[in-house]
Amino acid sequence: MNLRLWLRDRRLPAATLAIALAAGVSQLLLWWLGPAPRTNDFVGPPRSGYTLTNARVSEYNAEGRPSFYLQAPHLERREGDDSLYLNSPTFQLPAKQPGVPDWHGKSLYGWVNKSGTLLKLQGPVAMHRPAFDKSPATDLHTSDVTAWPKENRLETDAPARIIQGASTISGVGMRANLTNKHLELLDDVHSTFMPAESHR
Repeated sequence: MNLRLWLRDRRLPAATLAIALAAGVSQLLLWWLGPAPRTNDFVGPPRSGYTLTNARVSEYNAEGRPSFYLQAPHLERREGDDSLYLNSPTFQLPAKQPGVPDWHGKSLYGWVNKSGTLLKLQGPVAMHRPAFDKSPATDLHTSDVTAWPKENRLETDAPARIIQGASTISGVGMRANLTNKHLELLDDVHSTFMPAESHR
């Protein structure tokens, strides 16, 4: 029997067989020519998600000095994500200057990235620095703050109100560097400054 006639009478099975052979050859070529499987460079046991109650977190900078402290009644690290989620956190931002007290604060929620370089304080945020030398106590009231604790910087697009002694300044949008005491209010700024006491 002629092979050509035999294939003509069996077109569908022959086509199916040809497609299966082509798929098999393609897969073999892919395995042979494709990139090597990626190796897992993680050393140590896999980290899982966890929840802590009454948690305390201390973060240090490259010089080994504290960059911030956090406390929270509820802390969660979700599986597959190295960042931390906090409920009702309180925190301290070191002043990084001799004789200057730390800032203490609280917020409704908080989030810290894996490396500890970014802190998000969500909901209402209140911060307080005690009086020192001739500087009166300072209070800051705002919301939804983004902070870079290792750089001692923070900012928000929300309204902010700063009270220092008898003086008050408020505005919408704020940038602050707590180390060099630089404060910038971006819009709708109002202030009340009490005159310095006169000496006789």
